[in-house]
Amino acid sequence: MTSALTDPTRSSAARRAAAWAALTKPRIVGLLVVTTVPAMILAYGGLPPLRLTAAAVAGGALSAMGANAANMVLDRDIDRIMLRTRGRPLPTGRITPRAAALLAGGLQIAAAAVLILWVNALSAALTLAAAAFYILIYTLWLKRRSPSNIVIGGAAGAVPPLVGWTAVTGGLGWEPVLLFAIVFFWTPPHFWALAVRYREDYRAAGVPMLPAVAALPLVANRILAYSLIVVALSLGFAPAAGMGLPYAAAAVGLGAVFLARALALRRAPDAARARRLFSFSILYLAGLFGAVAADALWASVR
Repeated sequence: MTSALTDPTRSSAARRAAAWAALTKPRIVGLLVVTTVPAMILAYGGLPPLRLTAAAVAGGALSAMGANAANMVLDRDIDRIMLRTRGRPLPTGRITPRAAALLAGGLQIAAAAVLILWVNALSAALTLAAAAFYILIYTLWLKRRSPSNIVIGGAAGAVPPLVGWTAVTGGLGWEPVLLFAIVFFWTPPHFWALAVRYREDYRAAGVPMLPAVAALPLVANRILAYSLIVVALSLGFAPAAGMGLPYAAAAVGLGAVFLARALALRRAPDAARARRLFSFSILYLAGLFGAVAADALWASVR
């Protein structure tokens, strides 16, 4: 398959730029904005100052990009084995491990500087702690040793709502903790649904991702269980955070579809249904957090 990294019609400079971009996993970084900004809007009770929002998003994005680059450095051995990842910049030799490691470190330093200078120390600490957790706990330890790797490791990706809230308030509360919990419990069904498609890849690389070491019916049961928790938390968030009709309607509607996809997978576990659940899980998270922002903005102008 031709990609931006291998397209012969593109110049060598363009392909190299694409390789550096791929090193930071920009699609994953995009989810950061989805969960950071709505938390900021809710905490502020409307649109927060643009400079603060830009700094919080930029700092979080830089840190996430650095963590992703470090992940590619540490996983380059298994990336060479897996069909899904063998075209990444390090396995193909487009970027050296040393250069990638320097980029990862530089991005973390830049993230710390942005957050400390233009946001606050607590937001910086939470962001850097999430990156360290992702690199040291998930990538170096859990990913290769435990089928619960993504359950525990997913905590790193659930930190952005906390950062968004602390960027505005300088402290924490129940609202951001519940948003953290929603993302935390959303991560396993989201990732396991993807991993069903690539379970043979994980087996070949010796990575004990749940779909690679368990039968599909068990995986489907786990996905349904976590999906139920996510939807329950999303509904409970409405009264806990004083949300209004826009959020409640979105939580009910999106939750119904999410559970319907999870139930369909449980009734007939296969890769096609898992793929449909994975695709919708992204829309679910974006829609739910979009509803948080919309509800807060609607309340601010009533």
